[in-house]
Amino acid sequence: QLQLVESGGGLVQPGGSLRLSCAASGFTFDDYMIGWFRQAPGKEREGVSCISRYGGSTKYADSVKGRFTISRDNAKNTVYLQMNSLKPEDTAVYYCAAGRFRSCVSPSADGMDYWGKGTLVTVSS
Repeated sequence: QLQLVESGGGLVQPGGSLRLSCAASGFTFDDYMIGWFRQAPGKEREGVSCISRYGGSTKYADSVKGRFTISRDNAKNTVYLQMNSLKPEDTAVYYCAAGRFRSCVSPSADGMDYWGKGTLVTVSS
């Protein structure tokens, strides 16, 4: 059964760090570009970052550039999002999504085939 499962969310103080994981199963992982998205309460979903099928290309939203780093381990069918210098405005549910044979041009939800259920990140003192 095809699945994307996010983990690693939680409560962190401003300036702190978290590492999110997106574990995939049930499909050929390296056929898929992976993106991270987030949705804060009362706001629209926002693309955060994406990574190409073999990790050679990564893109970031301006709001997280220089603070977040996306990576993938195809041997483990897992994508990571390292989040540093977290701010209260980073508070959101974070989702990963997979797009088959899609290029990582920008973290857009267009054409993504599969979505996880999300993990909550709360940045607060």
